[in-house]
Amino acid sequence: MRLFSYYAVIAIFIVGCDSKQDPSGKRSAQAHLVQSITLQRTPLTSNLTVTGSLEASRIVQIHNEEQGRITSMPVYPGDKVNKGDIILELDNTIIRAQLDKAIAAHKQARLDYKRIKKLKPRNLASEDEVTRAETAVELTRAERALQQAKLNRTVIKAPFTGLISERLKEPGDIVPLHSHILTVYDPNSLIAKIYVSEIILQSIKVTSQVNIRVDALGDTLLSGTIIRKHPLINSSTRQGIMEVKINNAPEGAYPGQLARVKIIGQTKPLPNLPLHAVRHDTRGEYVFRITRENKAEYTSIKTGIQLGDRIEIITGLAEGDRVVSKGFLKLRNHSLVKIDSTEKNTLEQTKNNSKK
Repeated sequence: MRLFSYYAVIAIFIVGCDSKQDPSGKRSAQAHLVQSITLQRTPLTSNLTVTGSLEASRIVQIHNEEQGRITSMPVYPGDKVNKGDIILELDNTIIRAQLDKAIAAHKQARLDYKRIKKLKPRNLASEDEVTRAETAVELTRAERALQQAKLNRTVIKAPFTGLISERLKEPGDIVPLHSHILTVYDPNSLIAKIYVSEIILQSIKVTSQVNIRVDALGDTLLSGTIIRKHPLINSSTRQGIMEVKINNAPEGAYPGQLARVKIIGQTKPLPNLPLHAVRHDTRGEYVFRITRENKAEYTSIKTGIQLGDRIEIITGLAEGDRVVSKGFLKLRNHSLVKIDSTEKNTLEQTKNNSKK
């Protein structure tokens, strides 16, 4: 029993010797080792992959400008056509007869005009008769031109070199005026139409180069150019439309396919912190702000925009405040903290990111 008491006294003495004391004799609190980061006003930057659909920016629906029966349509979906190729013909029997009639009437009017004009110097024809004959020539000329235009419209040619994507009628069909019969699109005009958040839309410049991946074509990366930003923002989604032209679209790329566009976007300079520095509890969002006395102070905050791994700080902190970024285990309000030596590297990395 005496031996046990002896060892117990020795143990208490050793613990007492190991405890740190200040000059007043009180035991000093042990500092909590943490890493910190400074609240800075920098743009929030992120690499985004935005999905969209391929569309043909140059596409024409072929409609008939004369009604009648289709006599020939030698093209089918997928066929390539060159500019000027005949892709549709309508029955022109009646129009051709009307044109012949107009040509004959115009010929007769010209003969009548010449005859009356020769009689005028001999006072065998009045000025009024000459004027009416001249008017008849102009009217028959106009009628002839009208029937020729109608005849020309019975033959439809490809407006540009492209692919046939739709064939909605067949030879023998009677088509009313302005019926949609064929669709032609230019495969070299493919664009990816994507929807981008208003937060970063303004920072993305037209003519910027981006990478595009079309799921149907595998993992091949295609180069693209941002050609247009629409000036309207959807009030429901807060997104704007951006068009990206595919440079040298490969074979197998078609309108309607899913496209993924990689873009780099950033906001205007905002006070922000890394996401891992922001904590949550039943009272909401908070951080541990480091005071001048090197104590961790519980501070409620309000956050805003989140982009990538950083988040905007709206209220609760001032620019230049230091907050704990790592070392939260067993950290309490007003705990004495010691800044980890690796913080210097963290600060330098933050400055480099802000310069970018």
